[in-house]
Amino acid sequence: MKTRHWDRLGNGGLTFTELGMGTAPLGNLYRAISDDDAHAVLTRAWDAGVRHYDTAPLYGLGLSETRLNRFLRGKPRDTYVLSSKIGRLLEVCPSEARDGIGKWFEVPSRRERYDYTYDGVMRSVEFSLERMGVDRIDILYAHDLDLFNQGTQARLDDKISELMAGGYRALMRMRDEGVIRAFGAGVNQWQPCQTLAEMGDFDLFLLAGRYTLLEQEALDSFLPLAQARGIGIVIGGPYNSGILATGARPGAFYNYDPAPQHILDRVARIEAICTAHGVRLVDAAFRFPLCHPAVVSVIPGGQGLGEMDSNIAASRAAVPPAFWADLRAAGLLHADAPVSAT
Repeated sequence: MKTRHWDRLGNGGLTFTELGMGTAPLGNLYRAISDDDAHAVLTRAWDAGVRHYDTAPLYGLGLSETRLNRFLRGKPRDTYVLSSKIGRLLEVCPSEARDGIGKWFEVPSRRERYDYTYDGVMRSVEFSLERMGVDRIDILYAHDLDLFNQGTQARLDDKISELMAGGYRALMRMRDEGVIRAFGAGVNQWQPCQTLAEMGDFDLFLLAGRYTLLEQEALDSFLPLAQARGIGIVIGGPYNSGILATGARPGAFYNYDPAPQHILDRVARIEAICTAHGVRLVDAAFRFPLCHPAVVSVIPGGQGLGEMDSNIAASRAAVPPAFWADLRAAGLLHADAPVSAT
């Protein structure tokens, strides 16, 4: 498994496998799977060389973190990179009042509460350490500071202010004391990443779905800023919720909803060029973000062994230079999008 080393602070940094694993699907996202099935997916990834795992309290309302507990137990702590999130605290509630009904299945009865304060961050870390059974977390991301989750710009601005006035100090303290190696934000839009990078000393951003074969607007300002400051980028959602893995078929998902016609049409054009070059769409979708020098890892999810095997195959696939050239000639790549021979 190919790796990328990141060391913005000169403290030894972190070594990421190009293929990481996002564990939201293992929190019973959209359907329930058994503990054994989740463990089998994690084991398949480990056996293929994956050593970068991302989770969050939100994923399955704690279930993803507790499933990692079983998997990571006994594995030498220095052999993998582990990230989780802050910004939500989980509160016990009646089953009928829990959050995520219809999204998370067979999960604990918990209600989430946004909290980016100093105390909220420290409590969140303590709970995550307990759920995962580990003695440290390498990276902490402030979770879902974006319009997609906060709903209005006013609420987003309020939560960013809450983080910078409180939680940011907690993250700085933990990094300075060596409790964590790095911190950043995990969001679904690039604009808050740029805002935060301009406000504070952030190390890494987990950007979900916003630098892919379908979307490259982040190249206009955010990614050049990240590169100039040595900020690492982890790409989540490289398949835009599925359509770049399944192709432009009826019912394909884009951004967590059925894909609109203009997205289906664009993906069909990309698929035609894939066919002409004998390239799997999913292979191109996985490789594209890694062509950018700021990107340290790509973390697609996998809820079954078939999906995990496809991700592993994508991480090993070669994509010819002529494929990228034809995409650009067809107007399907941003003019400044870096591409590579492999």
